[in-house]
Amino acid sequence: MVRTVGEDKSEQKLLDDIAEFGWHCVHILAEGEHVEYSFTVGLFQSFRHPELIIFGLPAKVAHQILSIAAHEAKRGAPLDLSSTSDALLNGYSCCFAEVPISEYSDHVGFSRWYYQGNEFPLYQIIWPSRSGLFPWHPDAAEQFKIAQPVIAMAPRVGPN
Repeated sequence: MVRTVGEDKSEQKLLDDIAEFGWHCVHILAEGEHVEYSFTVGLFQSFRHPELIIFGLPAKVAHQILSIAAHEAKRGAPLDLSSTSDALLNGYSCCFAEVPISEYSDHVGFSRWYYQGNEFPLYQIIWPSRSGLFPWHPDAAEQFKIAQPVIAMAPRVGPN
């Protein structure tokens, strides 16, 4: 069961966006050692597609990436989350990894509020460095690894 009534402007905006577009994007600003990230709310309810989270990108870029994924889910042709995809970033392939429920409370509070618990799947979109390396690659720069924490189990994707 999902929420249908918001108690403040931000909750009502979330509900209104889901009613109009089928999803809402939440942007969390960097604070202290925590990097900026964005995530969806409503994809699972509206399109039976897992919610998505992406770290380390400016809000505008992250929203564009999440919008592409949401559009594909809405038109009935969702991205295959079990393989890499070049549909989200020009010239680069992203991969996806399922986020364990143990990470939900630290990262997707609005999703938990909307779904009234943890009964929704969540996948992290993981993007490569400019040199094409994913954060778990031994040659990936430390700054890149810090900018994009992987909160999911790293998928197996080629040599990267």
